[in-house]
Amino acid sequence: MKKVQECGPGAEGVRAIEPLGFLQPNAGARLADSGGGGREEAYIPAVTLRDNTKRPETLDVGANVLAGADAHQMMERAKRMMLQRNGWRNPFGDGRAGESILEHLRIHR
Repeated sequence: MKKVQECGPGAEGVRAIEPLGFLQPNAGARLADSGGGGREEAYIPAVTLRDNTKRPETLDVGANVLAGADAHQMMERAKRMMLQRNGWRNPFGDGRAGESILEHLRIHR
């Protein structure tokens, strides 16, 4: 947060706030310094404020970009990701694993 504030005023429509998890579904993008990230990156465009991530699959599908620790790069990547549409394939599946397992068990009794 401090690095973002050092960059000066944000872009129009961009405001830095403390994390509020319940707002994430309505966010234009998610910025976090967590290398592990979350699976929410599969649904919300994300900017990881590090040089690496434990979730490279989110990079592969275009749902996430790395920004490192440079405040200007963070803002530039955040602006770019906010324009993204969630058209990527969810690298973590479709949320129907339980149903798929049951169907497989029914077929292969």
